[in-house]
Amino acid sequence: MHVLVPIDDSDPAMKAVEHAAETYADGTVTLLHVINPRTGMYGDEALYAYEAILESQQEAAADLFERASELAAAHDCDVHTESIIGFPAREIVSTAAEEDADHIVIGSHGRTGPSRVLLGSVAEQVVRRAPCPVTVVR
Repeated sequence: MHVLVPIDDSDPAMKAVEHAAETYADGTVTLLHVINPRTGMYGDEALYAYEAILESQQEAAADLFERASELAAAHDCDVHTESIIGFPAREIVSTAAEEDADHIVIGSHGRTGPSRVLLGSVAEQVVRRAPCPVTVVR
């Protein structure tokens, strides 16, 4: 079984890692971090800002993978890591399809009411568009 676990630096994401490690320790668990650098600048400033943001987020992703891998190792689960650039929900669904994932385990940020409607929820978009079953961990 191949399980895809999208992660960011949130507590729900780390709980999703633990859930996947406990439940699918005998399978293949892939931790996926989507880097989504956004800037509000234009021209040369935008290019410089994009590169600086991208570099910073890639460094943060390495730390994030280290922390998540340690959580998984505590449950005797080996993980693979993958970092890509793009819009999170779209990239998660696309990666699950391309890698023929059997299951996605994703953390929920627990937004409710107007903030969920205005901001949207990556987990909700993934649930609606995923090519495989999805478990949302709170």
